[in-house]
Amino acid sequence: MSLENFIPEVWSARLLVNLYNTLVYGNPALINTDYEGEIRSQGDTVRIGSIGTVTVGDYSKNTDITAPQTLSDAQSTLTITQQKYFNFQIDDVDKAQQNPKVMGDAMREAAYALANTADKFIAGQYTDIPTANYVLSADAAGGSADGAGNDVLIVTGGTVATKEAIGYEFLVDGATVLDNNNVPEEGRWVVVPPWYEGVLLKDPRFVSFGTPQAMANLSSGGIDGSTMRPTGQIGRVAGFDVYKSNNVPSTSGTYQVLFGHNMAWTFAQQVQEVEAYRPEKRFADAVKGLQLYGAKVVRPQAMALGKVRKGTH
Repeated sequence: MSLENFIPEVWSARLLVNLYNTLVYGNPALINTDYEGEIRSQGDTVRIGSIGTVTVGDYSKNTDITAPQTLSDAQSTLTITQQKYFNFQIDDVDKAQQNPKVMGDAMREAAYALANTADKFIAGQYTDIPTANYVLSADAAGGSADGAGNDVLIVTGGTVATKEAIGYEFLVDGATVLDNNNVPEEGRWVVVPPWYEGVLLKDPRFVSFGTPQAMANLSSGGIDGSTMRPTGQIGRVAGFDVYKSNNVPSTSGTYQVLFGHNMAWTFAQQVQEVEAYRPEKRFADAVKGLQLYGAKVVRPQAMALGKVRKGTH
């Protein structure tokens, strides 16, 4: 492939498509991009304003109402903190001997690597969720550390609830936290580690109603849900679109399960540059690219956090 055949606009667009196709936490269904705008360099900021609560009073006939309320406002800042790049080359000798699609394959690999890094960064925003929004399992009372090789759920305060049966109830409890915070039911999601899908598949409440195939069987049109769902989505439970990801944050075997709505947090990114060049001291074609992004929890009340731990079988 000669340098003259490289079209930066086309390759840049392909890179963006691959990023969105491979993200789970960065999926627009999970996180909004309302404030993305133009991102030029690390340290750029997006100002996010909000209006305080409007007071409602009682009206009495022929009585003056109170003076107009002065609205309060608050402002938070989304800062573009991350700068990531790729830079690879294909030697002319190798290029002559390999499939001409090697450059396209390399670009797809670069896109996946950037997406995976960004996905982990977004997932790490769970630290901004207030402790009031931690999920407690209703079955945790009197629970003890797992001694029978079952999957376990850890709740606030260190209490451990055992038995796979509570895997479903744990997600129901997450829905209750969001209900208490008046989070809209439409558009709720939860992200679990892949092994947790196995826990759910052993529960008839999920197998009968929550899997893509079960939902397809219930649809009047007979649509195959497995071909329609977004990347990483495994079904629905307790009003949540359930996603699985290997990027669920974990520490010492404890996984941080996020529940939420895409209004809760925001993500802004830009593939700033994609450039083809000939390295001065090499006979090779090279491509380098720069991605800038940042993320922020802007409505923490619209998210909840639960901790799960996988036992041995």
